[in-house]
Amino acid sequence: MKKPFGLTNAECVLWGSSVTVVAAAYALSGGEGMINGIASVIGVTALLFVAKGYVVGQLLVVAFSVLYGIISLYCRYYGEAITYLGMSTPTAIATAIVWWKNPYKGTREVKVAPMSRWKWIALFPTTAAVTALFYVILGALGNANLLLSTFSIATSFSAAYLTF
Repeated sequence: MKKPFGLTNAECVLWGSSVTVVAAAYALSGGEGMINGIASVIGVTALLFVAKGYVVGQLLVVAFSVLYGIISLYCRYYGEAITYLGMSTPTAIATAIVWWKNPYKGTREVKVAPMSRWKWIALFPTTAAVTALFYVILGALGNANLLLSTFSIATSFSAAYLTF
């Protein structure tokens, strides 16, 4: 029997469990804002495929990022909106292109590029600079939760850097 989307049985169980938990949380929270539930299901699905190194995961990240960016704007979480619309979406598009062009030995998976010492060294000061800059910008915008959003910028920038 062919596995759906190249997933193992354990991965199918993980995905099904994740979607079940998301759906239950959505239902228990009153089920308002269907876009929230849809974004969450797309997000957990994207995580699975990105973890496997499949290009489709990055395409799902694009969809998730746009939806989450819209939700964040509505909630006045400007840091989240900037992170997802201004960083995660373009990074996922660029990463999808790079991954598409670099398959691992003819499979659906991406060929992993090694991190050089200089790439590691550059990660820390660029993350610090981006974080400091956005702390000021988010503060000026009256962000609803400045410290949490600033921390989100730092972790998201680092993740985008490493993913690309």
